[in-house]
Amino acid sequence: MTDLLRQLLTGLRALVVFTVVLGVAYPVAVWGIGQLAFAHRADGSLIVRVGPGGERVVVGSSLIGQSQTGPGWFASRPSASDYDPQASGGSNLGPSEPALLASIAERRAAVARRDGVAATQVPPDAVTASASGLDPYISPDYARIQVARVARARGLAGDQLQALVDEHTSGRVLGFLGEPRVNVLELNLSLPELSRPAAR
Repeated sequence: MTDLLRQLLTGLRALVVFTVVLGVAYPVAVWGIGQLAFAHRADGSLIVRVGPGGERVVVGSSLIGQSQTGPGWFASRPSASDYDPQASGGSNLGPSEPALLASIAERRAAVARRDGVAATQVPPDAVTASASGLDPYISPDYARIQVARVARARGLAGDQLQALVDEHTSGRVLGFLGEPRVNVLELNLSLPELSRPAAR
């Protein structure tokens, strides 16, 4: 009985110690380091704008794409989840699936018609969804073919808008990982400021 009680107490002490260390101290330390060193990212990379009454309004996250419609906005890539963070995921259709191939062909024709380019100029990310369905980025090529349409709808010069796209283009991570990319939400949020007449 004494040995059994000793083993139970040893197990209980181990449970308490590991609960405190791994269940309390470690999460608090990770949270604290995140808040001190990477507060913006740790809080979700939220994009905040000032509302009409001077209040701070969260308009999105730079890590989660949003669907935007209308000729005066840059379009995001397709999303199998309609950019719903609670339904993140892909279509689960394989590359030889007829339904996927048909939807890609339809999207290519729609993008070419909308942006006034040849179907061969439509880049892959304009017609395919990401695995998460939440990708906030498009390729510089996809942004480039949209410049003329957005500029026309907003009454802007094409080179002025292209300069804005270039400003919002990020290079490869560490100079060699991934591909150059454009954050569509951040780009679209900067459009009204560019379109606003200069104060006299």
